[in-house]
Amino acid sequence: MQYGICPLSIVSVRANADETSEMVSQLVYGEHFKVLERRKAWSRIRVAFDKFEGWVSNHQMTLISEETYNHIESSDKVGYSSDLISFVETENSVLLPVILGSSTGNCAVLSHTFDGKSTGQQKDKTQLIQTALLYLNAPYLWGGKTPFGIDAAGFTQMVYKINGYRLLRKADQQAKQGNPLSFIEETEAGDLAFFDNSDGEIYHVGIIMENNYIIHVDGKVRIDRIDHTGIFNAENGSYSHKLRVIKKII
Repeated sequence: MQYGICPLSIVSVRANADETSEMVSQLVYGEHFKVLERRKAWSRIRVAFDKFEGWVSNHQMTLISEETYNHIESSDKVGYSSDLISFVETENSVLLPVILGSSTGNCAVLSHTFDGKSTGQQKDKTQLIQTALLYLNAPYLWGGKTPFGIDAAGFTQMVYKINGYRLLRKADQQAKQGNPLSFIEETEAGDLAFFDNSDGEIYHVGIIMENNYIIHVDGKVRIDRIDHTGIFNAENGSYSHKLRVIKKII
């Protein structure tokens, strides 16, 4: 078994070992992973944070030892960048931009330094919405996890991650976490609402706000109304998503 870490700002995780293959997720700076299969140009990885699997280019990863991987896993000094854009300094004194939620606590593994703002400890549930608002108007991007392009489950995962909590990568996986709530009236800001398609498959998720609002990704990160039926888009005058279940994660 080999192990690796992301040394760049953002790296695409693809469905297959090809640069034209679908991007199914992203690595952000400092994320570590297991290498399940290594080929000449591509490696199939399993991300340590959420066990998500996919292919990354060998040119966009740095191999680390098993000892280093285990040290990262066992360390309680987790650090995530808390500004939209920060910088790390490489061993060659070059500034590398990193985005919100990057694992800057792993800088030393890459011989980099970071002196920006970071967070790592579990925060109160009330902080989730403040973090979510940092992504407001970020464009939708399938597989994205950054303020420059993000999908629905990537958005909820990153918001929770920055506040010290783990969510899985896909909406249907996140829907299996936490405890269900029966009514909208039972919710608190920070709870997750899940939505299904015509086949009954959960494909969308958003974060409940106060006063029956929800922040989610639909074309961009936006705020809409939510009720027992689902998400109501006031601009279109219609429901955009059908509510399936609400979960309390924290």
